Amino acid sequence: MLFVNYATSCWIDTQESLSYDLGDKMTREIKIGDRLVGDGHPAYIVAEIGINHNGDLEMAKEMIKAAHHAGVDAVKFQKRTPELCVPPEQRGQMRETPWGYITYLDYRYRVEFGEKEYTEIDRFCKELGITWFASVWDEPSVNFLEAFQPVCYKVPSASLTDSALLKYLRGTGLPVILSTGMSTMEQIKKAVNILGEENLVITHATSTYPCDPEELNLRMIQTLRDTFSCPIGYSGHEVGLVTSAVAVGLGACMVERHITLDRALWGSDQAASVEPGGFERLVKYIRVTEQAIGDGIKQVYESEKPSLRKLRRVQD
Repeated sequence: MLFVNYATSCWIDTQESLSYDLGDKMTREIKIGDRLVGDGHPAYIVAEIGINHNGDLEMAKEMIKAAHHAGVDAVKFQKRTPELCVPPEQRGQMRETPWGYITYLDYRYRVEFGEKEYTEIDRFCKELGITWFASVWDEPSVNFLEAFQPVCYKVPSASLTDSALLKYLRGTGLPVILSTGMSTMEQIKKAVNILGEENLVITHATSTYPCDPEELNLRMIQTLRDTFSCPIGYSGHEVGLVTSAVAVGLGACMVERHITLDRALWGSDQAASVEPGGFERLVKYIRVTEQAIGDGIKQVYESEKPSLRKLRRVQD
């Protein structure tokens, strides 16, 4: 089977490329929809729309189209029940928003899509042929999304310590992506113990928007690979694109970045997001990085032989 990257028009053989010298034994692998995700497969690239749509369905659809054009594998939204997820002491706090000076709880309702919007998102994604799923912040949100038969669920970093939610998600039997921002290794291990490693992707993250390069700590990808047997990915909130490609070079088999139509738009995640043109370049950088990693076995390539014959000096 061949995988095509529309951003670079280069073909990658998913059965033979990116082998990382694992041979036929690839233990870090799960299935998300119709895609195998893990070592030996092209990185699964997710464009997180989140709440960058600001409650506007048409804006969300424009971001879906941009993500599809860039060649990503999936788009991701966020689903939460505001009255459950907003702490009581924050509900009445006033905030300047595009809808006026309103309470934080009212703001959360403004940016939350319901059944009508998600029905259209589901229809639109199927029409384009792109996968969608969502981060879930509470059990009712899981129940809501079950009606759309999602391919997986994402646990946001804020919910990593919500043991009840983790147990609920494991009970669905679907793959789970666990984001690890603002968490200790002890907290991560406890969450993984609840979820199990057999149907899990763990994504390294630093929950600062945008994140300073000095706090990205990309070596954590290897630390997570050394600690757990499941696929390890990267959820980035930095400005720029190169570091996300570096994450793939360090072993991340999934990359998630926020997408926006314009980084100057109103919203807390916009500044740490990638605009459509940037997402096209990001996909290209990741695919080129995958091709360049190789198998670690030194060889003399056919392309080198003319230079070898012309330039090599041999002295005993």
